[in-house]
Amino acid sequence: MKYPLWASLRRITLLLLAISSLGIAQPLSAHEFWLQPQDFQPKTGDTLQVQLRNGQQFKGIEIGYFDKRIERFEWFQNQTSAAVISRAGDFPAMRMTAKQDGLMVLAYVSTFSIVQYYALAKFLKFAAHKDFPKAEAEHRFRNLPKGRFNEAFTRYCKTLIGVGSAVGQDLQTNMETEFVALSNPYTDDLSQGFTVRLLYRGSPRAHAQIEVFARDPGGKVTISLQHTDAQGHAVIAVKPAHQYLLDALILREPDGTLAAENHVVWETLWASMTFYTPK
Repeated sequence: MKYPLWASLRRITLLLLAISSLGIAQPLSAHEFWLQPQDFQPKTGDTLQVQLRNGQQFKGIEIGYFDKRIERFEWFQNQTSAAVISRAGDFPAMRMTAKQDGLMVLAYVSTFSIVQYYALAKFLKFAAHKDFPKAEAEHRFRNLPKGRFNEAFTRYCKTLIGVGSAVGQDLQTNMETEFVALSNPYTDDLSQGFTVRLLYRGSPRAHAQIEVFARDPGGKVTISLQHTDAQGHAVIAVKPAHQYLLDALILREPDGTLAAENHVVWETLWASMTFYTPK
Protein backbone atom coordinates (compact mmCIF):
# COMPACT_ATOMS: atom_id res chain seq x y z
CA MET A 1 0.00 0.00 0.00
CA LYS A 2 1.38 3.39 -0.99
CA TYR A 3 1.02 6.37 1.34
CA PRO A 4 0.97 10.05 0.30
CA LEU A 5 4.31 11.81 0.73
CA TRP A 6 3.12 13.76 3.77
CA ALA A 7 1.94 10.56 5.45
CA SER A 8 5.22 8.79 4.73
CA LEU A 9 7.25 11.69 6.12
CA ARG A 10 5.08 11.76 9.21
CA ARG A 11 5.58 8.07 9.85
CA ILE A 12 9.35 8.41 9.38
CA THR A 13 9.38 11.30 11.85
CA LEU A 14 7.37 9.24 14.33
CA LEU A 15 9.72 6.31 13.94
CA LEU A 16 12.70 8.53 14.69
CA LEU A 17 10.94 9.89 17.75
CA ALA A 18 10.19 6.40 18.94
CA ILE A 19 13.79 5.32 18.49
CA SER A 20 15.03 8.39 20.33
CA SER A 21 12.67 7.61 23.20
CA LEU A 22 14.63 4.46 23.97
CA GLY A 23 17.41 6.62 25.40
CA ILE A 24 17.28 9.52 27.83
CA ALA A 25 14.06 11.51 27.44
CA GLN A 26 14.03 15.17 26.60
CA PRO A 27 12.81 17.64 29.27
CA LEU A 28 9.37 17.88 27.62
CA SER A 29 8.79 14.22 28.48
CA ALA A 30 8.64 15.08 32.17
CA HIS A 31 5.68 17.42 31.69
CA GLU A 32 1.98 16.55 31.79
CA PHE A 33 0.67 13.71 29.64
CA TRP A 34 -3.01 13.19 28.91
CA LEU A 35 -5.67 11.60 26.71
CA GLN A 36 -7.37 14.14 24.44
CA PRO A 37 -10.62 13.04 22.74
CA GLN A 38 -11.51 14.90 19.56
CA ASP A 39 -15.10 14.95 20.84
CA PHE A 40 -16.00 14.34 24.48
CA GLN A 41 -19.69 13.86 23.60
CA PRO A 42 -19.98 11.77 20.44
CA LYS A 43 -23.19 10.16 19.26
CA THR A 44 -23.61 6.41 19.21
CA GLY A 45 -22.17 5.21 15.92
CA ASP A 46 -19.69 8.07 15.59
CA THR A 47 -15.97 7.47 15.17
CA LEU A 48 -14.05 8.10 18.39
CA GLN A 49 -10.63 9.68 17.97
CA VAL A 50 -8.37 10.10 20.99
CA GLN A 51 -4.90 11.64 20.97
CA LEU A 52 -2.01 11.12 23.35
CA ARG A 53 -0.64 14.54 24.30
CA ASN A 54 2.47 15.67 26.17
CA GLY A 55 3.15 19.25 27.19
CA GLN A 56 2.53 22.02 29.66
CA GLN A 57 -0.45 24.15 30.66
CA PHE A 58 -2.88 21.83 28.81
CA LYS A 59 -1.05 22.51 25.54
CA GLY A 60 1.36 20.14 23.91
CA ILE A 61 2.43 17.90 21.08
CA GLU A 62 0.53 14.88 19.83
CA ILE A 63 2.21 11.52 20.37
CA GLY A 64 1.65 8.60 18.03
CA TYR A 65 0.78 5.05 19.02
CA PHE A 66 3.83 2.89 19.74
CA ASP A 67 3.13 -0.40 21.49
CA LYS A 68 6.62 -0.58 23.00
CA ARG A 69 5.83 2.58 24.96
CA ILE A 70 2.44 1.33 26.15
CA GLU A 71 1.84 -1.09 29.01
CA ARG A 72 -1.99 -0.92 28.92
CA PHE A 73 -4.54 0.87 26.77
CA GLU A 74 -8.15 -0.17 27.37
CA TRP A 75 -11.71 1.08 27.21
CA PHE A 76 -14.49 0.34 29.71
CA GLN A 77 -18.20 0.78 29.05
CA ASN A 78 -21.40 -0.83 30.35
CA GLN A 79 -19.51 -3.45 32.37
CA THR A 80 -17.47 -4.55 29.38
CA SER A 81 -13.87 -3.79 28.49
CA ALA A 82 -11.38 -4.40 25.71
CA ALA A 83 -7.90 -3.41 24.63
CA VAL A 84 -7.52 -0.50 22.24
CA ILE A 85 -6.33 -1.82 18.86
CA SER A 86 -4.01 0.47 16.90
CA ARG A 87 -0.97 0.23 14.64
CA ALA A 88 2.52 1.56 15.26
CA GLY A 89 2.69 5.20 14.22
CA ASP A 90 -1.09 5.73 14.19
CA PHE A 91 -2.33 9.29 14.57
CA PRO A 92 -4.47 9.63 16.57
CA ALA A 93 -3.43 6.84 18.92
CA MET A 94 -7.00 5.53 19.16
CA ARG A 95 -9.70 5.41 16.52
CA MET A 96 -12.80 3.24 16.92
CA THR A 97 -16.56 3.29 16.43
CA ALA A 98 -18.69 4.21 19.44
CA LYS A 99 -21.00 1.22 19.18
CA GLN A 100 -22.55 1.47 22.65
CA ASP A 101 -24.50 4.20 24.39
CA GLY A 102 -23.21 5.34 27.78
CA LEU A 103 -20.16 6.65 29.61
CA MET A 104 -16.89 5.31 28.21
CA VAL A 105 -13.72 5.30 30.32
CA LEU A 106 -10.31 5.00 28.69
CA ALA A 107 -7.31 3.91 30.75
CA TYR A 108 -3.72 4.20 29.58
CA VAL A 109 -0.48 3.09 31.25
CA SER A 110 2.88 3.83 29.67
CA THR A 111 6.07 1.89 30.00
CA PHE A 112 8.59 3.82 32.06
CA SER A 113 10.86 6.44 30.51
CA ILE A 114 13.93 8.15 31.92
CA VAL A 115 14.74 11.83 32.27
CA GLN A 116 18.15 13.12 33.31
CA TYR A 117 18.76 16.09 35.59
CA TYR A 118 22.03 17.93 35.14
CA ALA A 119 21.52 20.14 38.19
CA LEU A 120 19.97 19.42 41.58
CA ALA A 121 18.32 22.85 41.65
CA LYS A 122 16.12 22.00 38.66
CA PHE A 123 14.95 18.78 40.29
CA LEU A 124 14.21 20.54 43.57
CA LYS A 125 12.20 23.22 41.75
CA PHE A 126 10.16 20.47 40.11
CA ALA A 127 9.68 18.65 43.45
CA ALA A 128 8.58 21.85 45.17
CA HIS A 129 6.04 22.58 42.43
CA LYS A 130 4.62 19.08 42.84
CA ASP A 131 4.42 19.55 46.63
CA PHE A 132 7.23 17.30 47.82
CA PRO A 133 9.04 19.63 50.24
CA LYS A 134 11.09 16.82 51.80
CA ALA A 135 12.76 15.89 48.50
CA GLU A 136 15.93 17.86 49.19
CA ALA A 137 16.42 16.36 52.64
CA GLU A 138 15.85 12.85 51.32
CA HIS A 139 18.17 13.46 48.37
CA ARG A 140 20.95 14.48 50.75
CA PHE A 141 20.16 11.72 53.27
CA ARG A 142 20.50 9.12 50.51
CA ASN A 143 23.77 10.74 49.46
CA LEU A 144 22.60 11.17 45.87
CA PRO A 145 24.61 13.16 43.32
CA LYS A 146 24.12 16.91 42.94
CA GLY A 147 24.05 16.63 39.17
CA ARG A 148 23.66 14.17 36.29
CA PHE A 149 21.19 11.82 37.94
CA ASN A 150 18.22 10.01 36.43
CA GLU A 151 14.53 9.71 37.22
CA ALA A 152 12.17 7.06 35.85
CA PHE A 153 8.59 8.11 35.19
CA THR A 154 5.38 6.32 34.21
CA ARG A 155 2.01 7.69 33.06
CA TYR A 156 -1.40 6.58 34.35
CA CYS A 157 -4.07 8.36 32.32
CA LYS A 158 -7.86 8.28 32.09
CA THR A 159 -10.45 10.15 30.09
CA LEU A 160 -14.25 10.20 30.36
CA ILE A 161 -16.24 10.21 27.11
CA GLY A 162 -20.01 10.66 27.15
CA VAL A 163 -21.37 8.57 24.26
CA GLY A 164 -25.02 9.29 23.48
CA SER A 165 -26.90 9.53 26.79
CA ALA A 166 -23.53 9.23 28.61
CA VAL A 167 -25.21 7.32 31.45
CA GLY A 168 -22.76 5.40 33.62
CA GLN A 169 -20.06 5.74 36.24
CA ASP A 170 -16.28 5.75 36.31
CA LEU A 171 -14.60 2.76 37.90
CA GLN A 172 -11.34 1.72 39.49
CA THR A 173 -9.17 0.19 36.76
CA ASN A 174 -6.40 -1.14 39.03
CA MET A 175 -3.69 1.16 37.77
CA GLU A 176 -0.95 1.76 40.34
CA THR A 177 -2.22 5.32 40.77
CA GLU A 178 -5.38 6.80 39.28
CA PHE A 179 -8.20 9.26 39.60
CA VAL A 180 -11.68 7.77 40.00
CA ALA A 181 -14.51 10.15 39.20
CA LEU A 182 -17.38 10.00 41.68
CA SER A 183 -19.38 12.39 39.48
CA ASN A 184 -20.48 11.88 35.89
CA PRO A 185 -19.66 15.21 34.19
CA TYR A 186 -22.21 14.63 31.41
CA THR A 187 -25.27 13.68 33.46
CA ASP A 188 -24.78 14.96 37.03
CA ASP A 189 -25.49 18.36 38.53
CA LEU A 190 -22.04 19.92 38.86
CA SER A 191 -23.16 23.14 40.54
CA GLN A 192 -21.48 21.94 43.76
CA GLY A 193 -18.42 20.66 41.93
CA PHE A 194 -16.98 17.54 40.31
CA THR A 195 -15.88 14.93 42.86
CA VAL A 196 -12.91 12.64 42.37
CA ARG A 197 -10.96 10.19 44.48
CA LEU A 198 -7.21 9.81 44.07
CA LEU A 199 -5.77 6.33 44.63
CA TYR A 200 -2.35 4.75 45.03
CA ARG A 201 -2.25 0.97 44.92
CA GLY A 202 -5.99 0.92 45.53
CA SER A 203 -5.88 3.07 48.67
CA PRO A 204 -6.81 6.75 48.97
CA ARG A 205 -4.06 9.35 48.77
CA ALA A 206 -4.75 11.71 51.64
CA HIS A 207 -3.75 15.38 51.44
CA ALA A 208 -2.20 14.96 47.98
CA GLN A 209 -1.84 17.89 45.60
CA ILE A 210 -3.94 18.01 42.44
CA GLU A 211 -3.12 20.44 39.66
CA VAL A 212 -6.27 21.50 37.81
CA PHE A 213 -6.09 22.78 34.23
CA ALA A 214 -9.29 24.33 32.83
CA ARG A 215 -9.59 25.25 29.15
CA ASP A 216 -12.44 27.59 28.20
CA PRO A 217 -14.24 27.56 24.80
CA GLY A 218 -11.79 30.15 23.48
CA GLY A 219 -8.78 28.02 24.38
CA LYS A 220 -7.62 30.02 27.40
CA VAL A 221 -6.22 27.81 30.15
CA THR A 222 -6.34 28.61 33.86
CA ILE A 223 -4.41 26.58 36.43
CA SER A 224 -5.17 26.03 40.11
CA LEU A 225 -3.98 23.78 42.92
CA GLN A 226 -5.92 21.93 45.58
CA HIS A 227 -5.49 18.94 47.85
CA THR A 228 -7.42 15.80 48.58
CA ASP A 229 -8.96 15.33 52.01
CA ALA A 230 -8.17 12.55 54.49
CA GLN A 231 -10.22 10.08 52.41
CA GLY A 232 -8.48 10.99 49.15
CA HIS A 233 -11.48 12.97 47.88
CA ALA A 234 -11.41 16.34 46.15
CA VAL A 235 -14.26 18.48 44.88
CA ILE A 236 -13.23 20.39 41.77
CA ALA A 237 -15.08 23.64 41.06
CA VAL A 238 -16.02 23.53 37.37
CA LYS A 239 -17.63 25.80 34.79
CA PRO A 240 -19.86 24.84 31.84
CA ALA A 241 -18.34 24.28 28.39
CA HIS A 242 -14.82 23.73 29.72
CA GLN A 243 -12.33 20.93 29.22
CA TYR A 244 -10.46 19.79 32.33
CA LEU A 245 -7.17 18.05 33.00
CA LEU A 246 -6.42 16.81 36.51
CA ASP A 247 -2.82 15.91 37.30
CA ALA A 248 -1.28 14.37 40.42
CA LEU A 249 2.18 12.99 40.99
CA ILE A 250 3.92 10.53 43.30
CA LEU A 251 7.64 10.94 43.93
CA ARG A 252 9.33 7.92 45.47
CA GLU A 253 12.58 6.03 45.77
CA PRO A 254 12.70 3.36 43.02
CA ASP A 255 12.88 -0.29 43.95
CA GLY A 256 16.28 -1.93 43.83
CA THR A 257 15.81 -3.70 40.49
CA LEU A 258 14.59 -0.61 38.65
CA ALA A 259 17.38 1.48 40.15
CA ALA A 260 20.16 -0.99 39.41
CA GLU A 261 19.12 -1.96 35.89
CA ASN A 262 18.35 1.57 34.71
CA HIS A 263 20.65 3.76 36.83
CA VAL A 264 17.80 5.83 38.28
CA VAL A 265 17.68 7.36 41.76
CA TRP A 266 14.10 8.72 41.73
CA GLU A 267 10.79 7.52 40.32
CA THR A 268 7.62 9.46 39.55
CA LEU A 269 4.12 8.16 38.85
CA TRP A 270 1.84 10.61 37.02
CA ALA A 271 -1.94 10.26 37.27
CA SER A 272 -4.14 12.29 34.95
CA MET A 273 -7.81 12.56 34.02
CA THR A 274 -9.55 14.56 31.29
CA PHE A 275 -13.24 15.33 30.90
CA TYR A 276 -15.63 17.97 29.59
CA THR A 277 -18.42 19.88 31.30
CA PRO A 278 -21.33 20.50 28.90
CA LYS A 279 -23.01 23.88 28.48
